[in-house]
Amino acid sequence: MKIFKRILVLLILLIGIIVYLNYPKLNMISGYASKYMASSVLVGERSAASVISNDLDMPLVKLATTEFNTQEAEATANVYGLMNRKAIDRQGLGTVLVNDDYQQDEIYLQPNRNNTPIAQPYPFGHLAPKDTLFSDVDYNKLQKAIAVAFGNNETQKTRTLLVLYKGHLLVEKYADGFSKDTPILGWSMTKSLLATCFGILEYKGKLETKWLAPVAEWKNDERKEITLNHLLRMQSGLEWNEDYATISDATKMLFLDSDMTLAQRDKKAVAKPTKIWNYSSGTTNLLSGILRQQFRTQQEYLDFPYTSFIDKIGAHSMLLEADLKGNYVGSSYGWASTRDWARIGQLYLNNGSWNGEQLFSEEWVNYITTPTQFSDGKYGAHFWLNSNGFYPDVPRDLYSMNGFQGQYVFVIPSKDLVVVRTGLAENPVFDVNRFLSSLIATIP
Repeated sequence: MKIFKRILVLLILLIGIIVYLNYPKLNMISGYASKYMASSVLVGERSAASVISNDLDMPLVKLATTEFNTQEAEATANVYGLMNRKAIDRQGLGTVLVNDDYQQDEIYLQPNRNNTPIAQPYPFGHLAPKDTLFSDVDYNKLQKAIAVAFGNNETQKTRTLLVLYKGHLLVEKYADGFSKDTPILGWSMTKSLLATCFGILEYKGKLETKWLAPVAEWKNDERKEITLNHLLRMQSGLEWNEDYATISDATKMLFLDSDMTLAQRDKKAVAKPTKIWNYSSGTTNLLSGILRQQFRTQQEYLDFPYTSFIDKIGAHSMLLEADLKGNYVGSSYGWASTRDWARIGQLYLNNGSWNGEQLFSEEWVNYITTPTQFSDGKYGAHFWLNSNGFYPDVPRDLYSMNGFQGQYVFVIPSKDLVVVRTGLAENPVFDVNRFLSSLIATIP
């Protein structure tokens, strides 16, 4: 009996130590689960049961008990009864995690949207795509390429796939439970949307990427040399830890902060600008705050991404979620249907031109596709590159919007292709090189 009691005491102590060491992580776990659930149901139009059995069935996150309250339009989560978190709906701004700064009766602004249908065939409008057969496309090989993307479903987990060729819908396919209208969370693909706002402002003569970043807190120290260009290229030299498996700068920002534009702003410099390349979601959200400074009012800031390009190209399913302080979470929280993600790719393939209107300059496309020093040729300005042949069997002019768990918008100018793939597994589990090379083989 004494031995048993000693073992029991040791077990209790061991469990206590484990809980103590991991307790802060529970906040992130329940925060992720509740936020993802709320957005997936209210924005992504998914069922709570499907989200739990598929999306939240991942290491650590599956420890959370997550529920969606239809009547209150909110999601809650906890881990073994600990660290309860709640995410609520703010129509027009997506969902947001509640914390001590949340005021239930607070009045917030929403973006104005123009959802008038465009009377042209998709992708340039909302009419049915043209039924086009291309003599230079090997359709048998095309079906085999699509099969590559949807093969090994237990591991690759492809959900949606769409290919535009020469501005026409070549093929699209959707897994069960998804359709051409289902909004998909782009995660870090949202970074490219935020950057596009800067390209449009530069085209309008409102700013230049070579300008010093307008951050008052940096004016009296070494950070005063940081430019918009350095931020867009992730080469500011600022300290940042982008680790999603631990309590890091990125996870604290996304699941704790009320104002996500401040996390990177308050970091010290660890190198001079251009001397290192360090991928940072905090940098993108800092840029979102800088974008907000370009407008006289909060309403103008909220409207700008939609009025300047999103609604102009007919991407009416697209929604940018905001933090508690009303800043767009440009690092991570952009939603759109697969067809509307493809519109963004086509806009870039068209060098900023859409239905006769120039939204940003061709020079902007050259800028975002120019490799950033120390990125090993993989990164430009908030877009990923293939300039050094990271995908060896794919054209080097490929550039892309990439997001967590394998959300991709690939633009391949030399092949006149835009390819969208969404799912729950990323490269190399979803073998991007194998899929894209098999797809490209269908076109001379």
